[in-house]
Amino acid sequence: MSVFESAQALAFVLLVLFLSYVALILVPFLRRTKEESGDPSAFEWHVFVPCRDEETVIGDTLARLRRTFPQAHVWVVDDDSDDGTAAVVESAMHDDGMIHLVRRVRPHARTGKGDALNAAYRRLGAWLPADTDRSKVIVMVVDADGRMEENALRQASGPGVFGDPLVGAAQSAVWMSNVDEPRGEEKGWGRLKAGFSRYLILMQDIEFRTTIAAMQSLRRHTLTVGLGGNGQFSRLSTLDAVAASAGQPWHGALLEDYELAIHIMLEGYRTVYMHDTHVSQEALPGVRRLLTQRTRWCHGGMQCSVYLKKIFDSPNFSNLGAIEASYFLIQPFIQMAGLILWPTLFIVMIAQGVLNYGSLLSWFSAAWFVLPLIVLTGILPFALWGVVYHRQVTPGRNRLLGLWWGLGYWLYMYQTYVCVVRAAYRLITGKTGWAKTRRNAETTGDKLLAKEA
Repeated sequence: MSVFESAQALAFVLLVLFLSYVALILVPFLRRTKEESGDPSAFEWHVFVPCRDEETVIGDTLARLRRTFPQAHVWVVDDDSDDGTAAVVESAMHDDGMIHLVRRVRPHARTGKGDALNAAYRRLGAWLPADTDRSKVIVMVVDADGRMEENALRQASGPGVFGDPLVGAAQSAVWMSNVDEPRGEEKGWGRLKAGFSRYLILMQDIEFRTTIAAMQSLRRHTLTVGLGGNGQFSRLSTLDAVAASAGQPWHGALLEDYELAIHIMLEGYRTVYMHDTHVSQEALPGVRRLLTQRTRWCHGGMQCSVYLKKIFDSPNFSNLGAIEASYFLIQPFIQMAGLILWPTLFIVMIAQGVLNYGSLLSWFSAAWFVLPLIVLTGILPFALWGVVYHRQVTPGRNRLLGLWWGLGYWLYMYQTYVCVVRAAYRLITGKTGWAKTRRNAETTGDKLLAKEA
């Protein structure tokens, strides 16, 4: 078998894997049923809010959390902010004894979100009475701009979630909070720029409410649901078990939420997905901030690939679970291979066709089926999510919008190739430092806001 034939065989295998995965996540997502809720009074609730320079949003977030979940204590971790974050929290504490401030100071601060959450975990553990039943204590992690749906505690208390003693953690669905923001009165270039920002925001909402939600729906069956950095729930006794075996609940990967999920599953606890409640967060309206955020996520996923051996060796992962988790963890590396493989094969195919048929037009006339094949295997698997989004989120609007959004989503997904290259470079060069992604409310301009260290 020649090198070209071997490359074709590899490309075929990767294509079959990809299309099979799309089908596997789509079917359970479309067939899912509504989950039963429970009684939140059966548990004690604590919310962790990691903060670094969040003065512009933390006040509203605290007020919303206390108004929506009056039975929950809120623990704000100030990661040595340079702005007035701590002052806003201290002011709120004077009027509300359910709000707590966990202060971190450099050089021990600003060492990662995982370390900030570990600080809150230790403070909560010291604050609770010694005779507390820690299996009844539930920790919810919400970003400083997060807006948790009011039914979240009822859904988390359900028999399929923390009502089941085997469940150690749960993840809510994620929506974009600014997808319905009103349009401005921009003209000319400003109008085009604003339109592109709205496009990016919509694509992120489609991504989270369809593709990522569908992945989580499949994981409910393989028992490998991943945790996100926003809208994450954990049983305190489960965090204790992870800390006892691994030193602390959250660790150093840039995807510390998914890393925690791996540790929880390795301990023999289940993680579940709650599609019937959600947390809303800001979508990023600028390309540079979006690429920086997604590069960090991709880099973190690559870092978590070190757990592959433990996953396959663990009796707490089923065969299907190990396969699903492995596919997710090696996906960035598959993308890197595809970035070289697909363009090379396409160029060689055209070159051979031109040589064999004498001209590009003659080859295309004979190989006309290539174009619909590209549409079927390269565009449709991405574009279909626009149709799914339209059906589930905006069913009353023109159906052609779903097709239009689907094409936009197909183009949007090409950003993953940029991110995987940047993430691979950071991984190879040993770069691990990141600054926070600035909130949209902050008025410093749309510049590169996460420095590569």
